[in-house]
Formats: sequence, structure tokens, C-alpha cells
Amino acid sequence: MTEFVDVVIIGAGQAGLAISHCLAAEGVDHIILEKGAIANRWRAERWASLRLLTPNWMTRLPGCSYEGDDPNGFMMKDELVGYLGRYARSFDAPVREYTQVTSVSAAANGFFVSTSGVTLRARAVVIATGACDRPKLPSWAADLPAQIAQVTTETYNHPGDIATGGVLVIGGSATGVQIAEELHHAGREVTLATGSHVPLPRTYRGRDIMEWMDAAGILSERRDPAISPTGATPQSSLQLVGSAPPRNVGFGDLQSLGVQIAGRAMGATSDEIALSGTLATEMARGSRRRDRLLSRIDRFIDAAGLNAPHTVARTPRARASVAPRRLNLRAAGIRTVFWATGFGRDYTWLRLNALTAQGELKQAGGVCEAAGLFAMGLPFMRRRNSTFIDGVGADASDVTRQICAHLGHARRVAA
Repeated sequence: MTEFVDVVIIGAGQAGLAISHCLAAEGVDHIILEKGAIANRWRAERWASLRLLTPNWMTRLPGCSYEGDDPNGFMMKDELVGYLGRYARSFDAPVREYTQVTSVSAAANGFFVSTSGVTLRARAVVIATGACDRPKLPSWAADLPAQIAQVTTETYNHPGDIATGGVLVIGGSATGVQIAEELHHAGREVTLATGSHVPLPRTYRGRDIMEWMDAAGILSERRDPAISPTGATPQSSLQLVGSAPPRNVGFGDLQSLGVQIAGRAMGATSDEIALSGTLATEMARGSRRRDRLLSRIDRFIDAAGLNAPHTVARTPRARASVAPRRLNLRAAGIRTVFWATGFGRDYTWLRLNALTAQGELKQAGGVCEAAGLFAMGLPFMRRRNSTFIDGVGADASDVTRQICAHLGHARRVAA
């Protein structure tokens, strides 16, 4: 049996729920298909101690703002799962949980969406599976010795999951530095192999750094439409952690704990990891990017005439000694490699000519080249915060307008 619906949304995370809310406000017939429970990735594919990088007051979705008693705190991942569940119930989101999409293919004036239980025919499809379908590992991961355990954030839950012995964390973004810190506190000898990242202070000039970035319009800054989506997405990842009380977790902080910082991992041969040997250069590059960002905030504060005195940041300074070009895993006692190298997309179920040679959607601002196909939750899709919980709402409003135009649907909500 085939069901008919105007719009199918694939994914019931923050992006899928946000656009569902916007479509419901417009009276557009739609359903959401989710392979697991609502907020499945937050529920099943994130480590136990994870907190959001954004303060609670920034947990804003269309028609829903944070109303708790800790606006400056940072939600743990299980709290966010509860928040998204309540959000879905607040507008009776038409979610079909535990419904795996097996294929999306072309139909006359729309699409066939096949699932584990039923086939739907839709005039439009929104891919809201986000940016974190599968861990992104380099091809040379297969060259590591068989006795070295390899772990990703998709399967890691807590330090007890990691075998005894030393750990090499590869990737120095927010995830990498947090995992390195957590494993160190659990008694592991940790080495962090990293490229260039931006070590931001958690608090700057008396306020949380995200508050300044939000107020200065940095997070909501739109992508230049003249730049291709693939050209716009590479951004310097931030080194931040949400915690109570707030704290920093940059390279200097980790070194002060005893974590060894190495250069970028380039490949593997037998028991050895090849390193870039450019740690000092990478650190300097990250520091320059941080200084440019803080200078932009300073200019905003001055232009707005705000009372925000400069304070001296008392954080350990990162040290980049002569960086080795090789790391012998056996000699260093390393038994586990933890990949904190980000995620890629997986559209193997998409039976359409809709992907680039790199496997990314052919889209601009969430509007795909394939007529009637839309996207939500991709990095820098329309704005710098397109993947943030606080950013998907504005994107959902914009994409909803495009969907209504595609359907020829008269809008209820003023643009």
C-alpha cells in the first residue's frame, strides 16, 4: 500500500522537528520518519558526560525557548533528549519512530519514499539527517596494527569502554580535547594528535563567549551565496567545553594536566604514526584566528558602548616544543586510537542524481538541485550556526518558505 503526503521529513532531531513546527504553522501536510526514537543520535550515539557547547538560554527552537532555572548552565545530552521530546509533544509533531528509510527515488511530480514498513509518495522531501551520519576516518586507519583498538565517538560512552593502556586521540576540536581530558582524569596516559583549532576562552570580558558571538551577529552570519556550499563549510573548529563551573580546555590546559600534544597525524606504518612536525605552526595559526575573533568582539563592544572591562585571562600557555615526525605506538604504550576526526554524510539510500562527486548533496541554502528535495542541519548551510540547535530555527523558516513555493501552497505566516 502507498500513502500520499505532501512532505516527508527524514530525521527527528532538532532540524527535523524545527521544520516540522514551521510546516505545521503553515498548514502543510507532512510526516517525520525517524529510524529510532526522537533525538536518536543524541540518545544513542553520544558519550555519557557530553554537555552542549552553548548555554541553556541558547537552546531555542521555533515556538520554544528554554524556561528552566539555569539559563547559563549547559545541558547534558540526556537533558537535551528530554527537551526535544517535550518539544515534539508541544505541537503534536507527526513523528513515526523506528521507521527506517530504505530508499528515496523519483516519481511523477515527486518522490517515492520506501521504509521498513510502508511506501510513501510525497511531493517534497526534506533530508534532516544532519551532518553526523558516520565517523570520518582516513583511509590509512586500516594500516594500524590489528592489536590497536580503534574507537569513535559513535560507540564511545565512558572511559570504561577503553582498554587499559595509553590512548592516542586524533583530532583536536571540541570533541577531541574533551575526550582527551576525560580519559586523562580516568587515569589513562593520553597523547593528542592535532591540527589547527581555535582555543577560545569560555568567558571573555565578563560574559560567556557564545553570548558575545550571538550578540555580535557572528553565529547568525549568512553564508555568502557567491561561495559554493562545499567552499563555505570548512571552518576552524572551536575548542570549548560546557561545564559547571565554566572552564577552558585548550592545548595549554591539557598540557598542564599531563596530556602530550603532538602534531597532525598523517598516516600509519606498522607500529608508527607519521606526524606533520608542524605543531608550533598549527598552534600559532589557531591563536591568530582566536585573536581575530576576539578583536571582532572588542569592536562590537566598543561600537555598542557596552561596559565590559578587559580581564586578564589566567590560562596556561600552550607549549610547542620540537615536534616529532613519528610516534611509535608500542614504545609509547598506546593500545587505543580514538578517532575524533569528525563525521561525514551517508546518502546511500538516496536513489537520485542529487550528490556531488564527494558524496555531498547538491544544494544551496537547503534547496537541492533535484526539484522538491530540501535539506536541513548541514554545516554553514545558510548561516554559521546552521548545525546549532539555536540556528536551525531560522533555517527552518527560510526552507519552509521555499517548500511552500514549490508546493504552490498559500502561506499563513507572514514572511
